[in-house]
Amino acid sequence: MKIAIEGCCHSELDAIYRELKRQEEKTQSQVDVLLIAGDFQAVRNEADLACLSVPEKYRKLGDFSSYYSGEKKAPVLTIFVGGNHEASNYLWELYYGGWVCPNIYYMGAANIINIGGLRVGGISGIYKEKNYTKGHFEKVPYNMESLKSVYHVREFEVCKLLNTGRTKPIDIFLSHDWPRGIEKHGDLKRLLSIKPYFFNDIQNNCLGSAANERLMNELQPAYWFSAHLHVKFEAIKIHNVYENWKENMVEMVKENPDEIDLNDEDDKVITKIEASHKITRFLALDKCLPGRHFLEILDIPTPHEVNEKPILSYDVDWLAICRVFHPYFSIEYQQPSLPWDNAYLAREIEKEKEWVYDHIVQLHGLEIPQHFEHTAPVVGNAFSAYPPPLYNNPQTEAFCKMLGIDNKIYQT
Repeated sequence: MKIAIEGCCHSELDAIYRELKRQEEKTQSQVDVLLIAGDFQAVRNEADLACLSVPEKYRKLGDFSSYYSGEKKAPVLTIFVGGNHEASNYLWELYYGGWVCPNIYYMGAANIINIGGLRVGGISGIYKEKNYTKGHFEKVPYNMESLKSVYHVREFEVCKLLNTGRTKPIDIFLSHDWPRGIEKHGDLKRLLSIKPYFFNDIQNNCLGSAANERLMNELQPAYWFSAHLHVKFEAIKIHNVYENWKENMVEMVKENPDEIDLNDEDDKVITKIEASHKITRFLALDKCLPGRHFLEILDIPTPHEVNEKPILSYDVDWLAICRVFHPYFSIEYQQPSLPWDNAYLAREIEKEKEWVYDHIVQLHGLEIPQHFEHTAPVVGNAFSAYPPPLYNNPQTEAFCKMLGIDNKIYQT
């Protein structure tokens, strides 16, 4: 499957789709899906700007409002996670994931979905230790503090994701900020020549997300894509080996003094690594600006041939995990203690998988329906309340009803 990866979007959808078309024409190929690694900025109207955590002078509608209104339509299936510059009120409406407009899907705070046979995971936001163990206490309208904390990753979502790799591997994982320590598995010298001010963070082991580091180490996806730091960077993480041997293997990867080609099917380096050692190919990309490396197309193998447009489907394990963890989902400041007993969680998840098969798979199937509906007014068609209220999104209502859980996102 041909998958395009985009770094930070910053609502520059028109430029991204133009560049995508240019690369398709150049390679005489067609991309199946576009993945965007955050800072999407799904600003529907002027009121949403109040929920965008950027300096006042940088607040603008951007291209997305035209896709939301229906004036334009995404030419390719587009899937994204959130970053630290988002219309957080709209993304909170779709906490479990959903269509922000036709053909553009937000993965939610955390998610596992199936794209044409590939199991794809994602987590939104960035890591800040001080808010990591809190609940999702932020309420619309946001104040100066909650405008920032609302996009901070929570341990609750990480705990859910850690339970997704028990039985089935994850092919692709998408995050905004990098897994902490990933810089050690690529061309660090080149990275520091481009971003010398990363040096202190690297020395202090705080470049990137501690939560994402744990997710990468435990889930060990085949590919991991990120953005946030506005630089192209590639790495190969070799799992479950001694550090000194791992460093030697990374040096082998760097036999070519230029860059690692993550799409090189004849990559002889990988054949030198024993089959028992899992590998994660990491790629971070820049923001959408002229002359920057912000878009790349990869050819990723799928379990079966994809002849038509890829179908988006729910993941059975993830739906079961959502049911297991729902009682622990906090919309208050305090986060209840999370379950970490692996044996207990394995039993509960298996039990809920049976429920999912009986009540969802057999009755409705797993395909994610494209049931997009406007919630906030479109630009120019109606008055936009300022600051905007929280809208009850029909997609979230439908998801909660399907899972048999109460909708904690919108409570009157």
